[in-house]
Amino acid sequence: MANKVPGIRAALCHDTFSAERARKSNDAQIITMGARVIGNELAKSILDTWLASEFTDGPSTPKVNRIKEIEKEFIA
Repeated sequence: MANKVPGIRAALCHDTFSAERARKSNDAQIITMGARVIGNELAKSILDTWLASEFTDGPSTPKVNRIKEIEKEFIA
């Protein structure tokens, strides 16, 4: 449901790598995890990794900008 909110990019994270890439490559503001498949310790590690990462201008910037353009066009 989070991705249905204009301007919000949510990412499903199942490990620390996906958490880091969600932030660095997709500028995700929200992460989601499967409660039945992710244990408490792994969830904490995933969250810590995601919080320590940040989006910076780079090769993924055009992709994120395109997502923003699509949002403006289709979500009014």
